[in-house]
Amino acid sequence: MTWTAFAILMGGILLKLLTSPPSAVVGWVVSKFALHPKLDSKKVTITFNGRHLEEEEKIKLIDYFNEALFLERYHIFPGNEEMFLHPETDVIPFIINIKRRKKELNFFVYNYDDHVDVVKQRKKKVASYSLSSEYLQNFTISKSINV
Repeated sequence: MTWTAFAILMGGILLKLLTSPPSAVVGWVVSKFALHPKLDSKKVTITFNGRHLEEEEKIKLIDYFNEALFLERYHIFPGNEEMFLHPETDVIPFIINIKRRKKELNFFVYNYDDHVDVVKQRKKKVASYSLSSEYLQNFTISKSINV
């Protein structure tokens, strides 16, 4: 009788956790699939025109990137990935490279006057979206760039 009551109690607890998981677990799962994730400046490298940014500028750019507002996602049809990765524009992108364990993730950030375009690449998968951030749009780097 006690084993039956114990099994019913444990089943109820398990059912309750599956139907309404704690917010920390939900946040972790959602962050794994986020299109515009929050980045940690310690785990990324940023290059502009083939040269690495200084630590202070890298931290500023990552903070602006994290605070930017998501506007819309661009739909990429199979075969059009190169058009998004290497667009025909005069804008030189900031390239944010993230290495987590064995995974490598690249963000190409193109600053325009009215918005910011971001192209996210992981292996062969490409996603593109636009952001709104006044600070990110007006971000400039100093003359001293680390080689």
